[in-house]
Amino acid sequence: MSDPKEMLRDIEALGERLGQAKSIISRRFIGQEKVVDLTLASLLCGGHALLIGLPGLGKTRLVDTLSTVMGLNGNRVQFTPDLMPADILGSEVLETGKDGSKAFKFVPGPIFCQLLMADEINRASPRTQSALLQAMQERKVTVAGEDRALDAPFHVLATQNPIEQEGTYPLPEAQLDRFLVQIDVPYPDRDTERDILLATTGAEEAEAEAVFSGEELIAAQNLLRQMPVGESVMELILDVVRACRPDDDSSSAHIRDVVAWGPGPRAAQAFMMMARAWALLDGRLAPSAEDVMALAGPVLKHRMALTFAARARGEDITNVIQSVVETADRKEAAA
Repeated sequence: MSDPKEMLRDIEALGERLGQAKSIISRRFIGQEKVVDLTLASLLCGGHALLIGLPGLGKTRLVDTLSTVMGLNGNRVQFTPDLMPADILGSEVLETGKDGSKAFKFVPGPIFCQLLMADEINRASPRTQSALLQAMQERKVTVAGEDRALDAPFHVLATQNPIEQEGTYPLPEAQLDRFLVQIDVPYPDRDTERDILLATTGAEEAEAEAVFSGEELIAAQNLLRQMPVGESVMELILDVVRACRPDDDSSSAHIRDVVAWGPGPRAAQAFMMMARAWALLDGRLAPSAEDVMALAGPVLKHRMALTFAARARGEDITNVIQSVVETADRKEAAA
């Protein structure tokens, strides 16, 4: 076990470098601090993120900037209905040598990188979407019966358009659960949009520069796992996750009425990791109950679903989660 004082120094130094990274990213992706923090936090946790937002809100620009700032080798794949698994994973081709001999050679696909942007992931067929499942969970792919390890670190940042659903294939629950967080990218406010116009339509634009390298990001991910989490925060995480399951004894009558299926243990794991990263990005050395409340939506909303009757009544998953979090927080405060 590492020396606590040394770990404290390392965490403080990491927090300073993360502040520098956020500053550079914010010069190119303006006014969306929470989106930047959530995306950075997902990388610090070693996870993948699903970015939900309309076209033109800067999602591609954010991922491109992150790739540079975090020192990661990045690729971008535009998902379309005719995209095949081999277009992402790669394939074996028959190659003829100068002596006339023939042998199969593996040609790696764009997934062999450190940061993969899966643009409009729900436009690809379920067969192609599922090609990402093994890669996202196990950091390897199997082609022609042979396992091939992916680069380390490996992260997927996928985007979806929340409005246009024609010609799309909803992601299956098993794949949604592989995403550490769902990040909603909203419209900017008026002042932010004015700043965007000034920063992006002139003769020069702000350039991104590397703050981390792939090896340094892996070291940061390992350090994050050593951050302490208080017993009260852990209990609050368990209370929230279990209260969102309609078949759990701790869930309310309202949850049992409106929720079709709730989050599994992977949600609690995501909460623990994201709470640490959220505290670190805020310059703190341990997460608090406020971090859990702030992260409930991004961690849970893609891991649970409302019943048909609840959707018909106009129930909103975000409001349902917020009510659960507030109830759990009151319970912890009274204990």
